[in-house]
Amino acid sequence: MTTKITTYLKGESVEKRWILVDAEGVVVGRLATFIAMRLRGKHRPDYTPNVDCGDHVVVINADKVKFTGRKLDQKTYHWHTGYPGGIKSRTAEKVLGGRFPERVLEKAVERMLPKESPLARKQLTHLKLYAGAEHPHEAQSPEKIDFAALNTKNARS
Repeated sequence: MTTKITTYLKGESVEKRWILVDAEGVVVGRLATFIAMRLRGKHRPDYTPNVDCGDHVVVINADKVKFTGRKLDQKTYHWHTGYPGGIKSRTAEKVLGGRFPERVLEKAVERMLPKESPLARKQLTHLKLYAGAEHPHEAQSPEKIDFAALNTKNARS
């Protein structure tokens, strides 16, 4: 009888890669699930839940993401100012047309990571979002992944 040995990753032995994703014309939810899986490291065969074994993800053109259906008009983002009666809300269309359009994708990914976890907060720092096509991470030589071509449902015209 042979026994199987489960191997666990150590934090210092993880080799992180850099990937680059172009978000132009891509559906928000599908891209967010792909990014969340990469940030957590669940795409790896040696995934360990309590170790930060995910990749660094650079997303360009985050302001050109698409929503399906009528979510652009109907989806609202809520926050509280901290004052009595200070609940505010804004639609997805207003956020995408505003000063920080990359927050739509940032919130979608953040809400797919484990809640209130120090590890999730650390993994979220490995996500770099840029509204335009330029990014300052050329020195890391990120591997470009064509997310829109992986599945026909990933992109909208």
